Amino acid sequence: MSIQVTNRQVGDVTVVDVAGRITLGEGASALRENIRDLVAKGNKKILLNLSDVSYIDSSGIGELVSAYTTVTNQGGTLKLLGLTKRVKDLLQITKLYTVFEVFESEPIAVRSFG
Repeated sequence: MSIQVTNRQVGDVTVVDVAGRITLGEGASALRENIRDLVAKGNKKILLNLSDVSYIDSSGIGELVSAYTTVTNQGGTLKLLGLTKRVKDLLQITKLYTVFEVFESEPIAVRSFG
């Protein structure tokens, strides 16, 4: 299954719904292009909804870090929502759990942008 990335607005927060696998190739590049496009359009508050992501490989982890860096360098904020157990474990193993703000509830995540 390839990746599907859709954007929606909740107030001034852009929620990026990601479904499928974030892997080397199409999955990682689709996410990268979407985040860069959002930042170029001036979106500063981005919430990455990963609740439908079944798998992330090392390249996908690299893309999450790259997305975080891209958004942060432009003065924005990137947060994660709805991690599956597998993705949560992966972030803890790689110590990236300390880098990203992670939320289970979309309303709470949206409010956290303030």
